Amino acid sequence: MYSNGRIDLKDSGQRYTGYGIYRGGWNEGPNYQVFMCAEFNVAPSSANTWHAPYSDPYDHIRGATIISGQQSITGGKDGYQYAERVGALLEFPPDTTILKSKVGVSFISTEKACRFIDEVRSWELNDTMKAAKKRWNTEILSKVTTSDINATRLTMLYSALYRAHLLPSNRTGENPYWESTEPYYDDYYAIWDTFRCLNSLYLLLKPQFAAETIRSLIDIWRFERFMPDGRSGNANGRVQGGSNADNVLADAYVKGLQKGINWTDGYLAMKTDAEVVPYNNFDAADPSGSTKEGRGALPDWHRYGYITPNFGRSISRTVEYSLNDFALSQVAKDLVPEDYQIYLDRSAGWQRIWHEDISSLNFIGFLAPTWPNGTVTPGYDPLDCGECEWSSHCYEALPVEYGWTVPFDMETLIELMGGPETMEQRLDAMFIPGLRRGDVGSGGTNTIGTTLFNPGNEPSFFTPFLYNYLPGRQYKSVRRLRDTVNSYYSTLPSGLPGNSDAGALDSWLIWNFLGLYPVVTQPIYMLSSPWFNNISLSVGDNARLTITAENLGDESYFVQSLMVNGKPWMKSWISHDDIKDGGSIEFILGSNMAIWDTGDLPPSPGHVKLDV
Repeated sequence: MYSNGRIDLKDSGQRYTGYGIYRGGWNEGPNYQVFMCAEFNVAPSSANTWHAPYSDPYDHIRGATIISGQQSITGGKDGYQYAERVGALLEFPPDTTILKSKVGVSFISTEKACRFIDEVRSWELNDTMKAAKKRWNTEILSKVTTSDINATRLTMLYSALYRAHLLPSNRTGENPYWESTEPYYDDYYAIWDTFRCLNSLYLLLKPQFAAETIRSLIDIWRFERFMPDGRSGNANGRVQGGSNADNVLADAYVKGLQKGINWTDGYLAMKTDAEVVPYNNFDAADPSGSTKEGRGALPDWHRYGYITPNFGRSISRTVEYSLNDFALSQVAKDLVPEDYQIYLDRSAGWQRIWHEDISSLNFIGFLAPTWPNGTVTPGYDPLDCGECEWSSHCYEALPVEYGWTVPFDMETLIELMGGPETMEQRLDAMFIPGLRRGDVGSGGTNTIGTTLFNPGNEPSFFTPFLYNYLPGRQYKSVRRLRDTVNSYYSTLPSGLPGNSDAGALDSWLIWNFLGLYPVVTQPIYMLSSPWFNNISLSVGDNARLTITAENLGDESYFVQSLMVNGKPWMKSWISHDDIKDGGSIEFILGSNMAIWDTGDLPPSPGHVKLDV
């Protein structure tokens, strides 16, 4: 929303400078100032400024007043956020048939915005387009290559790669608030969406970029006390669940990423999230605790080991805080060994809200909103989350969905569910049409899905891969994933099942096309089935990973056997070490649902069984 502004006409209007001051947005941040500088290729025949009253949404917008000959105008005193609207009115000679303009913007000054204009060397739009296309191809799209000629899949793949690299914004040198030698990134929008698989994609394809974003997160902690979860306009804001920058840092740490990251400070930043209660910003959506940064429900977490309904999102935040503390334990294991067991034990907090006497769908045992005395909210249904928003007991997903989101301790989860056979039956139920009673979450473009598994919202991202934790059932993951992509992803305008969310859904699609999927905070990837006959990825520093799929066809996509780096492979997962320096994964596919995955099951490094 506009707060204030200024326009200065120069060179009779052929160039102008100024700034706009804005506030609000999804993260509900404070005022931020954007400076501008622009020039035209033709001098105007007249140049004037105008002003108009502030746009009150409850009042009719009154007309503007033109001030003839005035070359500078401001909306009001500095700091006033209900200033008049201001602008410029330019007229050009009648024989002007083509008008061109260059515009530079900066968060620092108009002078810097003017310097950015010089980066656009040509007045020809096609020259700028060619330069942008070359940079996208060189830095992003060439990271993934294939000789496959399926036009639909190629369009989906490269469109997803494009959207997956739009945010966050590299604003190094454009930080208006502090000086630092560290990279500076803004528009983390938001890490709650991206930590599950987008940030892991950066780690594999663009480790230098991944390192810069992590260094930026740590530097924000140095100057603003907390790393962000959602950040835009140079301000932290909107924490949807846990302190999920912790997961991003741990995922990089366990995969050995260095590249200038100060891991001592990184762990201290994570520990701040785990131990320091952020001040309550009294967000109208949920005034029970901070939504600006950190973990707003930390008092309950420290006192009870879970979040009670005294705080909003009690179920979803309990599960997410558990993953956050597991993330801390993995970094502490090397850096601060005395903290390791503390956070590993705390990561089991989700078990404290697992109630074995709650039944649904003919199954027993579900997560539930749990009061301090251990009782459950009367009338609770694990297939319902009300509005599923900030003050609900679950955020943008059903409790039954969140019940699957503990990949660090699948061993305990399977035990609580009644063993592998029952776990498989419960997982099957997530994909039965008609069990979801309505839309859950926000931003869905496809509303036809009625399964409990929600392909358009991030808490369900990992669910189809969970069959890999069962012996000989990897083919079921492949079948579920094939159905999901074919049903909900396409090249049409509604070709995603929900908001892209800064590339979150797009990265999910990319991983599926590759036949891999990361288990965040662990250095492993689930194996599924690739969608291309061959595909080559740039990984690490100047290495290539080649993935091939022999016998791939419309009905031939189940894994029959595979080789990893030339060796026969019987596990449904691989480690980061297997591919970080390049290598090969060779799939042999067929139409039969073969049982080939007879090796070790994926690990549960956070296995802690509480006696609750």
